[in-house]
Amino acid sequence: MIFEQHVEGSFKGIREPAVVPEWYDIPTFYFTNPYSLIGPRQPVPLPPGCNLFDFELEVAAIIGTEGRNLPVEEAGKHIAGYSIFNDWSARDIQIHEMRIGLGPAKGKDTASTLGPYLVTPDELEPYRQGDRFDLALSVSINGTAIGKDSLANAAWSFPEMIAYASRGTVVRPGDILGSGTCGSGCLVELWGRNGGERVPAPLAIGDTVTIEVEGLGTLENTVAPGDPIHPVPKARRRSQGAD
Repeated sequence: MIFEQHVEGSFKGIREPAVVPEWYDIPTFYFTNPYSLIGPRQPVPLPPGCNLFDFELEVAAIIGTEGRNLPVEEAGKHIAGYSIFNDWSARDIQIHEMRIGLGPAKGKDTASTLGPYLVTPDELEPYRQGDRFDLALSVSINGTAIGKDSLANAAWSFPEMIAYASRGTVVRPGDILGSGTCGSGCLVELWGRNGGERVPAPLAIGDTVTIEVEGLGTLENTVAPGDPIHPVPKARRRSQGAD
């Protein structure tokens, strides 16, 4: 979550009226499901029970060499390359579960797409702007432009994110670190800025999401029918008077 514009709009669309002060302290993140990774041009299934499906335009850094508790000055040396990342989100499920104070869990569990290329850091040097890259980011649905931004607008650089992610632990080859969604890079942010009105509409079966990132290529996927939802019973409440 390193783009302030995205966080500001998304908080309005999900739970908060404004960016919480704690966001400015650390490049916070969550762990997502490595078994739900989907490639370019592959169908993306609707999560079971989801009625508010959304995309998220991100860039990912892929770790190439192991490192532990890395300082910022060394963290960038552990990056093998970069790729486009789409962190698909079941917004209604996410909103419901995060009211408990944990998550996201099932709201982010069904699909993430990565590709189409792994671009090495040296190939992006022409786009360098200080400690980050000035890459143009854009996304469209069925050919209609939705949002655009630049990777240079990130509040933290990838070396800074990796330093935080490796604090007291290890990053290993093959680990994927998503940047978080860029400004105007998802629907829930736009809904938040529209006062909650869901325009553009949530993704539906047959919708094609196309993400373009300068220097990294184009990542395209189409929404497909998903699995049925199998009900889980509500919690069994403890007996009155129990210790």
